Amino acid sequence: MINEWDNEIGSVLFSEEDIRKMVEKVGKQLSRDYAGRNPLLVVVLKGSMIFAADLMRSLTIHCEVDFMIVSSYAGKESTGIINVVQDLSTDIAGRDVIIVEDILDSGKTLHKLKALLESREPSSVKICTLLDKPTGRKADISADYVGGIVGDEFIVGYGLDYDQKYRNLPYIGVMRNS
Repeated sequence: MINEWDNEIGSVLFSEEDIRKMVEKVGKQLSRDYAGRNPLLVVVLKGSMIFAADLMRSLTIHCEVDFMIVSSYAGKESTGIINVVQDLSTDIAGRDVIIVEDILDSGKTLHKLKALLESREPSSVKICTLLDKPTGRKADISADYVGGIVGDEFIVGYGLDYDQKYRNLPYIGVMRNS
């Protein structure tokens, strides 16, 4: 069967099995570090929804979840301006908060999002990302939990998109001509 995206994806960077192993690794770290603490996972939509669902199933601790929709991208570029489209419904004061993100790239959005959440007086705020792209960093921020490292390629799949397409790929692939 030919998929619409077969001619648009240059290569598979992380297979379904690779992704499963990354998620399990991060899940074990979080379960160990947050044992007995009931953290709140703040899932940044839309990109991290698939990672967050798999991550929650890999946790062996109690946790809660809430969602935010923030926007800062236009096509392949981050604008650096964070727009909170949907805010949390949970009061995070005094809570351990884990921001769940699909990829830490320029860091501009996460830097501003973390500052926004810290202003609400949680007990702690940590960042958990499936992928880290350190070569793209333009803000002084790093993730506390990382599944894997990527280079300068523009990648899609497993929640990562290009203009809202390719999120449903079961693997992470490199776009042709990226």
